[in-house]
Amino acid sequence: MQEIFSVITNSDAETMAVGEKLAATVGKGVVFTLTGDLGAGKTHFVKGFTKGMGSPSLVTSPTFTLLNVYSDGRLPVYHFDMYRLASKDEAEELGFNEYFDLKTLDGVVLVEWPERVEGLITCPHINISIDKISDTQRKITVGSQI
Repeated sequence: MQEIFSVITNSDAETMAVGEKLAATVGKGVVFTLTGDLGAGKTHFVKGFTKGMGSPSLVTSPTFTLLNVYSDGRLPVYHFDMYRLASKDEAEELGFNEYFDLKTLDGVVLVEWPERVEGLITCPHINISIDKISDTQRKITVGSQI
């Protein structure tokens, strides 16, 4: 991964603000992977990102539904949580590989727990790593993956 930038946040609100600001720079056909331990703030980042795309929707973790779609903003946001999947094959059986074709992608994809489906996301994408420093502090590192 080639680091683009990193930032330290001191609250959930600041983590969301980073996501919101990043969303303002994004067009269709972009895939983001979000890595970090349980409780690191991946879903808070997505909440801010979705808000930054102009969606007023209540963002929740798609842990049990696997995919939430927010189509009421400037572009559709496809929010995946791959935590409950065991492999790339399982994700492909569900048709998720279709969301990683940048030629046909009509919105933006954010994938939590991409390591659970290693090999599924072969397109160029941006990785957002969120590391928990303390109960309130996070280090967010944004980098490119090709």
